[in-house]
Amino acid sequence: MKSKFIIATAALLVMVSTTVYSVESVDNDLATSADEFFDVSFGDLTEELSLVREEDKTGVLIMFESKDCPWCRRMKLNVLNRVAVQDYFHENFRILSLDAEGDVLITDFDGKEVTSKEFALKAMRVRATPVFAFYDKEGELVTRYTGALKNAHDFLLLGQFVVDGHYKSSRFSKFRRENQPS
Repeated sequence: MKSKFIIATAALLVMVSTTVYSVESVDNDLATSADEFFDVSFGDLTEELSLVREEDKTGVLIMFESKDCPWCRRMKLNVLNRVAVQDYFHENFRILSLDAEGDVLITDFDGKEVTSKEFALKAMRVRATPVFAFYDKEGELVTRYTGALKNAHDFLLLGQFVVDGHYKSSRFSKFRRENQPS
């Protein structure tokens, strides 16, 4: 009698855990990797602008990160690895990752060769990471966000804030507050 109860309880737990998992997977479909969020780039930002215009995208998104940044890691593990996030941002932006402390040479939007560290510090004044910097088709900074967002919904709102041009008349904090789910 006891073994039938244990088997029935185990079967019920398997059914419940399978149901919970399938609901979670619908809402939070994961991509293979957060690395899929970023486009392959040779570090020439003028070339990235050409691709943005050719592909008729809104602009370029650069994530400035650093190797030991816990908030960068959190964004990659909890937000940038979501299929919905990757699909939306790939549709609207060329997406690059730059090491804010790195010595890799890149070509900036003005065509000058600089290290990623120089570009981050001098051009963008990056002091903490992550920084999400959005540039228009001409390479002009339109807005930036410093820090990790709490979830995929808020990060998608940040993208919408730029794509729909809300940055021209509002602050992201206000836009985010007004667009939270009920």
